[in-house]
Amino acid sequence: MRSKLFVPGSRPELFAKALTGDADALSFDLEDAVAEARKAEARAMVADFVAGTAVAQAAKLIIVRTNAPDSPHFAADLAAVARPGVTLLNLPKIESPQAVLDAVAALEAAERANAVAHPIGLLLNIETPRALADAARIAAAHPRVAGLQLGLGDLFEPHGIDRADPRNVHAAMFALRMAAAQAGVFAVDGAYAALDDDAGYREEARMARRLGFIGKSCVHPRQVALANAAFAPSEAELETARRIVEAAQAAGAQSRGAFVVDGRMIDPPFLKRAQALLAAARRPG
Repeated sequence: MRSKLFVPGSRPELFAKALTGDADALSFDLEDAVAEARKAEARAMVADFVAGTAVAQAAKLIIVRTNAPDSPHFAADLAAVARPGVTLLNLPKIESPQAVLDAVAALEAAERANAVAHPIGLLLNIETPRALADAARIAAAHPRVAGLQLGLGDLFEPHGIDRADPRNVHAAMFALRMAAAQAGVFAVDGAYAALDDDAGYREEARMARRLGFIGKSCVHPRQVALANAAFAPSEAELETARRIVEAAQAAGAQSRGAFVVDGRMIDPPFLKRAQALLAAARRPG
């Protein structure tokens, strides 16, 4: 999931176009992108689209960002969009493990009502100081949690934290990445609202990649290519990964737990990273 494109739930004319675009994942947004007066309308349009054959046949990761679990819209969101075509629900404003458990209970009921055979995973937004401080426990609260998403706008703006200072961005990214690593889930970077600042987007995306994030959110299709480029492994990285995997096979035949590739000692964590890079490169898109 190098790129995750937000698609406003109230803009159905964009749905099919996004599905044929280059983003690895689509996140149909029922929260921030939809005015209060259009919540019900957007919910119905997204539900209809994700249940269609086009989504079922698409090689895309389909996500729906619901309204916050403590909002008056959450129950209706789940009833509408907890459907077989949805892989992940992106839940905003999660601040505690108990909030995760409550959301899972509500999701399970919606899945039963909608005959969902394969459980839908959760991508949780970490966008407040409280949530960031407790992110590892939040991520480990339930097996449904697949990943954490960093929301720097909500995390920084209310507290006067300067996003233009890369040290601030790095500190927040590092904290979230360590929490995700502790819980054994992935981390994905959040949105970058300045559509005319490609350099700023690239800087954040590259920082996220260096920290082990799997991808970055996009609020406009023009950002998709930037994300895909930032998170694509280079041919040199892939070649090194191939040598590591080949050397591991030879070492395994000789019953060696550690081995040397290009003058560097390789043990299981390095091997797992090499295998993951090659697996990602083999995936379509």
